[in-house]
Amino acid sequence: MTNCYPHTAPGTGRRRIPEKRDQAGHRRRRGSAGGRPPGFDRELCKRRHKVENKICLLKQARGVATRYDKLAVRYEATVQLTLIRQSL
Repeated sequence: MTNCYPHTAPGTGRRRIPEKRDQAGHRRRRGSAGGRPPGFDRELCKRRHKVENKICLLKQARGVATRYDKLAVRYEATVQLTLIRQSL
């Protein structure tokens, strides 16, 4: 299982978390030796946050978190039923 909160997007090298104010100040103070500012896409972060929250809600369901079902079809049905139950 991969880390849920890596600091860079896979294969892009772009940061996923916003830069701290003090770090931005230090980088600005150093001028050209401070390096490039890291990119941060606010909309991408919002979409990722929604997906991560939905996955966390799914993991609260015991059947989804433990995956007792051996067949993928039944596991998918368990996930769908859990999503329906959470939306009600």
